[in-house]
Amino acid sequence: MKQISAQEVEELLKEGTPLNIIDVREAAEVAGGKIPGAVNIPLGLVEFKMNELDKSKEYIIVCLSGGRSSQAARFLEYWGYNVTNMTGGMMSWFGEIE
Repeated sequence: MKQISAQEVEELLKEGTPLNIIDVREAAEVAGGKIPGAVNIPLGLVEFKMNELDKSKEYIIVCLSGGRSSQAARFLEYWGYNVTNMTGGMMSWFGEIE
């Protein structure tokens, strides 16, 4: 499984690199703030929503600490999606939130 740090994601966003970020936290957690542009698909819904994702795109998967995003990344990778887990999750994020 590919991994990327929160700092690397922040740098890519600062450079203007377009990123596809999926936040797998629950809606109540995301209400407290998420990475700008991230799409919320709670972990329990990933299996049912994965058909809405484009296998030709790369996705960065995010959660609170990196555990749920790791699970989601492994699952999606198994089904042929190009995914990268953001290590440390939002607990390691010091960039902007929306």
